[in-house]
Amino acid sequence: MLETKLTEEMVQFTSEAKSWEETIRIASAPLLDKGSIEPRYVEKIISNVKELGPYIILMPNVAMPHARPEDGVNETGISLLVSKESVYFQGEKSARIFLVLASSDATSHLELLKEISEILTDEEKLNELLAAKNYQDIKNLF
Repeated sequence: MLETKLTEEMVQFTSEAKSWEETIRIASAPLLDKGSIEPRYVEKIISNVKELGPYIILMPNVAMPHARPEDGVNETGISLLVSKESVYFQGEKSARIFLVLASSDATSHLELLKEISEILTDEEKLNELLAAKNYQDIKNLF
């Protein structure tokens, strides 16, 4: 499922760190362009992080911005932004990998999460993801 959802149009790379808010907006852009999410979904993610703290940090260097399906998801999808530099949240938490997850219901994203966790829990694959410079580098991971 990951290889059908995480297509070349859904993957971006940046060499400069921006604010975490701007990074979430940039990382979400492919899902907005495709119509998978509405602008209010992105704003809800940002307001949730401001209110609840950086709950989207899964592990060092990895963030998964997401909100609830009713916050503006039209179809399940995922986009990826790999930043060469760390993006800092409140406190000292930071991330370089931003996987924006949009789920249209409570279960349609579970297979995506399973496949992503297989990559993130494999130290070699995680390091390859952090070092990725183009879509082919990403595609080689799945």
